[in-house]
Amino acid sequence: MYHWRLYSAWIVLCSITPCCFSADSWPEWRGPQGTGVSQAVNLPTSWSEKSHIAWRVVVPGHGWSVPVIGNKQVWVTTGIAQPASQKDAARRRKASTNSQPLTVSAAVSLRAIGLDLVTGTLLHNKELLTETDPQMIHRENSYATPTPILENNRLYCHYGPYGIACLDVETQKVIWENRSLRVKHENGPGSSPILWENLLIIHCDGIDQQYIVALNTADGKLAWKTPRSGKPHPDVQMRKAYSTSLIVGINGTPQVVSPAADWVYGYDPRSGKELWKLSYGKLGFSNAPRPIAGHGLVYVCTGYMKSELLALRLNPDAGNSPPEIAWRFKRGVPNVSSPLLVDGAIYFASDNGIATCIDAKSGKLRWSERIGKRFWASPLYADGRIYFFDYDGATTVIKPGNSFQKLAVNRLDGTLLTSAAVVDGSLLLRTSQALYCIRP
Repeated sequence: MYHWRLYSAWIVLCSITPCCFSADSWPEWRGPQGTGVSQAVNLPTSWSEKSHIAWRVVVPGHGWSVPVIGNKQVWVTTGIAQPASQKDAARRRKASTNSQPLTVSAAVSLRAIGLDLVTGTLLHNKELLTETDPQMIHRENSYATPTPILENNRLYCHYGPYGIACLDVETQKVIWENRSLRVKHENGPGSSPILWENLLIIHCDGIDQQYIVALNTADGKLAWKTPRSGKPHPDVQMRKAYSTSLIVGINGTPQVVSPAADWVYGYDPRSGKELWKLSYGKLGFSNAPRPIAGHGLVYVCTGYMKSELLALRLNPDAGNSPPEIAWRFKRGVPNVSSPLLVDGAIYFASDNGIATCIDAKSGKLRWSERIGKRFWASPLYADGRIYFFDYDGATTVIKPGNSFQKLAVNRLDGTLLTSAAVVDGSLLLRTSQALYCIRP
């Protein structure tokens, strides 16, 4: 029998045809395949603060990590920050070259929160790491934005430059920690780790250093580290990126597809060897979307300043040659939210509230509709429906297809910057106010 994580990685590579996965777990960002597609059923279409809320829990601190689910437990990460003094905050902002609105903290406690899936009862509140004098972060970001990974009773919690820790969820013991992955993110952490065989693969793209690493899951020690080889932008503020890798397969051989500032790279997941790199052709940085794959193509969003969606055809016989760009789509492509592949179409929602559907093979527009104001959370496909999550707390539910068919619009209190997690019968959403479990 294949171990689930090997089987999952292989399915991601071959996501052209429907596949069967366990629908009772949500182990990482964007689900079991890392694509935002779930086999879960019996999910709600409509809800509000007063209806279909199974439970609502105020999570201590602040974090934008997506909940992960396994063995009837829900886990999220959070950061409890101690504000800096006004004098110190003003001094540090003045010394920074970053023009974004920044939050300054004197210290932060980085924690993992465990809840009962059925009732929402708090089971665990575990401090994993602490950081004194943390870097400034964007006011809309958090110290706990990367989504953890839950696998075989181990929870791998990544907090960007502040470290990564492995928690035994049964004994509540920290098995290991690694605090060596220091880069200057400027706006705070964002990239989530991925799991491949016995390796955690992590992006570290700051203004000072840009590299990708793999850590051994057994002890957290470095397995490999590969610097980004693409020529960096002269402006250091345009060297940062927040994307997450995807494993794809070329003739049965796995590759890490890894978007960074100005370049997308391919790596051997076993060794970290760079296999190829491709320039976006135009400026692209601070990108957060995760790639998707299917129909013999890999789809990558380029990020700020003007995001484009590139369809890449990887050539297994081309040696170190970069992939071919099969097509580009330039209209309404998100900088932050990831695209979604359902059957033969790609769906995405822009930073300014426009939902778009394009043909996955040709890149031709099928439809485009305004559905909200601002989308940073990545969409979800489950139970035959697509869910789009707006910044203002609204979720628009549509039916996938060649024409726009809106099914419902649902609102919760607070802002919504993070994607949903689903298992059979339950949809979990985390707003700035609370963590919700929604049921039909």
